[in-house]
Amino acid sequence: MSTKHIWEVKAKNTPLLKKKCNHCNSDRFYCSDKFRLNAQKKNIDIWLIYRCVKCSNTYNMTVFSRIRTESVSKELFNKFSENNTEIAWEYAFSQEIRRKNNIEADMESVEYEILYHTIPVEDLIKMDGETISFQIQSSFDFNVRVSTVIRTCLGLSSSKLNLLLDSDTVYFNGKPLQKKYKIKNGDTVTINKQALIDIYLIGKEALFFKTVNAQ
Repeated sequence: MSTKHIWEVKAKNTPLLKKKCNHCNSDRFYCSDKFRLNAQKKNIDIWLIYRCVKCSNTYNMTVFSRIRTESVSKELFNKFSENNTEIAWEYAFSQEIRRKNNIEADMESVEYEILYHTIPVEDLIKMDGETISFQIQSSFDFNVRVSTVIRTCLGLSSSKLNLLLDSDTVYFNGKPLQKKYKIKNGDTVTINKQALIDIYLIGKEALFFKTVNAQ
C-alpha cells in the first residue's frame, strides 16, 4: 500500500524568448499576454504579441496563419479577441508553437512556486504502507528537475537528498530516479517510507547524545 500526496508546481511567468531586437541591443522578449488578429475574407491570422524587455519593440509569434475562420471555434476565437491570459500562457509555453516559429525560449527565466504540505517525521512513522507517493501537478512543462522538487518539498539538504537517491529507494514513474529527470504534469514520485524516515533521523541521534552528555 502507498499513501499519495500532491506537489503542485506553478509557473509565475511565461518564458522569455531568445531573440535579437532590431531597435536596441536586447536579446530577450517577454509575452504581453495579448493577441493580434487579422481577418481577410474567409482566412484569419492570429499572433501572440511579444515585446522587447528594454525598448518594448514588438515581435508577433504566429499562432495560426491563413486558416479558414470556421476552423477556429467560437469559444477559442472569443478568447483570442478578449486577450484571455490562460490561453496566452498555453501558447507561450507551447514547444510546438515555438518550433513552428523557429524560435527558442529561455526556460531558465521562468520563476515558479511549489505548493505542498510538510509531513513531520512523526506522521511518517504513523503512516500505513511501505511507501509514500507524491503526484506532481503542473499546468506547463518547463525546466524543473524532479530532484529539486523532492529536496524542496521534503525539506532535505543537498547531502541528505544525495543519500536518499543513492539508497535506490526513490522511484519516478515506476523507474529508479535520476537527477536529470524534468517534471511533467501527472508524474509520480514514490519513496520507501522507512528510507525517508532514516534520512530525516540522520544527525538527530547525534544531537540527542550530545545533549545528554552535556547534562
